[in-house]
Amino acid sequence: MLLEPFHVAVPTAFHPDESLNVEDTLKHITSLYEQGVNSVLVCGTTGEQHSLTFQEKEQLMHAINKETELTQKMEIIFGISSTRQQEAEALAEMVHTTSIAGIMIGYPPYIQPSQREAIGYTKAITLLADKPTILYNNPPRTGFDLSTESVHELFHAHQNIIGLKEAGAKDRYTIQSLKASSPELLLYAGGEQGLASKVEMGFDRLSSIAGNLAPADVLHWFQTLQHSNFDSPGQEWLPESITKVLENVYNGGAAIQNIKEELNRRGQVMGLCRRPIGN
Repeated sequence: MLLEPFHVAVPTAFHPDESLNVEDTLKHITSLYEQGVNSVLVCGTTGEQHSLTFQEKEQLMHAINKETELTQKMEIIFGISSTRQQEAEALAEMVHTTSIAGIMIGYPPYIQPSQREAIGYTKAITLLADKPTILYNNPPRTGFDLSTESVHELFHAHQNIIGLKEAGAKDRYTIQSLKASSPELLLYAGGEQGLASKVEMGFDRLSSIAGNLAPADVLHWFQTLQHSNFDSPGQEWLPESITKVLENVYNGGAAIQNIKEELNRRGQVMGLCRRPIGN
């Protein structure tokens, strides 16, 4: 079981030639831990996962597993996704032998599998990894939308599937129906945009992007929202500190580029983005 209700989805550091920079990726994770973050998602956000080769994902996984101090202190979640199920299964077999706490299964972009194909893909990865598993549905990015019926089937088919990270536009009725049919399913909001409305709908966990820059502030905001009465439905309560952080992350260019530029400015080296991002 994954106990932490809040994790930070971390970017991947790259060298100037766009090659993988494992050392500075791990330094950023360590920095977040020192700021009070107890869980991170690696290789599972911002689209960088799909730019990584199988060998780079393998290298990153092994490097994290060697950081025993981090894996003992933090819940580290590793993102698994590939346009080839064979590669995703190989990564799942590797993660099974590590001290990584859990996995997040993403769906491959562009190819748009059917619901039955996606279910088969998910079950195969889940069985091989044998770790607590979060499903990641992000139709704006992938072109594929995992249906609520598929989520329900998968959740009840395998005890390791514990949650859903939803970055689509599921309406209130759909979310409430999903919670009613699978009340123990954990719902992760994908990022901070519209977070108050998502919490009001029933999202009880946060996969944070802005937490890369201000983890304590974002966590406090999320915890405050969880205890709100929402007397004005849909109203977004935003403290000034959070407004500034969200502007830095989400305004003017890709969020991942903004995050890396700000971390680089602070002296936390994350390098650049792989083009075409940042062209």
